Amino acid sequence: MSEALNGMAEAIRAALGADVVDLEVAFGDIGVTVPAERIVDVVRVLRDHPALRFVSIVDVCGVDYPSRDRRFDVVYHFLSPTRNARVRVKVATDEATPVPSICAEFPGADWFEREAYDLYGILFSGHPELRRLLTDYGFDGHPLRKDFPLTGFVEVRYDDEQKRVVYEPVRLNQEFRNFDFLSPWEGPDYVLPGDEKARQ
Repeated sequence: MSEALNGMAEAIRAALGADVVDLEVAFGDIGVTVPAERIVDVVRVLRDHPALRFVSIVDVCGVDYPSRDRRFDVVYHFLSPTRNARVRVKVATDEATPVPSICAEFPGADWFEREAYDLYGILFSGHPELRRLLTDYGFDGHPLRKDFPLTGFVEVRYDDEQKRVVYEPVRLNQEFRNFDFLSPWEGPDYVLPGDEKARQ
């Protein structure tokens, strides 16, 4: 199996040429990193090259690495049914630089790109209708970013007195607690109340 994967990886490297920033075969999968501005040409080659034929798009998703300058990866997964192979293509971008949309080459990428925009704030240039998909139209922020607060910004609930859905700022009725995760049976450095005699 690894021989077939390595052969497919070399075919991808030969077909893409200088567009390959990084190529690896790991865990039974082929991963290719390419420049974001070249993504449309790359997916066209992957689809149309007779040795590859990655004609089916499986997924497009985002990944957030807040410590990097280009904090987002856009990850594309393609399937070649005739070659019985899969490939993962990655591009890196930041909050302000849009990635070219691949909807013209793969119409099935439409909602995947909308989801990445909605949940991460990744912009796609040339997308036919880039708007939120899973969150409400007035939603503030992008909930899958690592810096998005766990509680969110707005609480949505049905108010029985007003007989309608109301939006309110989040109220935390209890402060977050800090736990030291030490069990009293594992010998903490401090003396628990009532254990004063045990130390004697």
